[in-house]
Amino acid sequence: MAAAQGGDSAAYAAFLRELSPLLRGFYRRRLFNLSDDIEDLVQETLLAVHNKRHTYDPSLPVTAWLHAIARYKLVDLLRARSAREALHDPLDEGHEELFADPAPDAEEARRDLGVLLQQLPDKQRLPIEYVKLQGLSVREAAQRTGLSESAVKIGVFRGLRVLAERIRGER
Repeated sequence: MAAAQGGDSAAYAAFLRELSPLLRGFYRRRLFNLSDDIEDLVQETLLAVHNKRHTYDPSLPVTAWLHAIARYKLVDLLRARSAREALHDPLDEGHEELFADPAPDAEEARRDLGVLLQQLPDKQRLPIEYVKLQGLSVREAAQRTGLSESAVKIGVFRGLRVLAERIRGER
């Protein structure tokens, strides 16, 4: 790897050829029941090694550097696989309340929040509506309101503080 960093392309090609079977063994020991994913993982790891080769410090063992990359790729695969499988998990019986009609209290709370928000000045109300309720970024809220990004952040902070005080009955 050190020679490859020095510009020796033949050494780099040899390094990658020798690395491939080692990676297959590393992943095979950890993914014995997911053999279809091993070759993809080897290729992704080789690509990551290529893209991150400039981060290798020749004064340190190459194995530690490679092991870190391989482990990150393995974790990425397992996370992605877990997320995909979770999408196909059947719902257990007895969770019908998750799909029940929303509670009537939610509609009342929405109306109450609307009344409270209307009592705020625009420089507080609009940032809260855009950032907290609609999920816009601070930058997008600033563009829509004509306020600076700092003013949007301050408006959200101060407006939420005022709302909390009113809900507690302090104002």
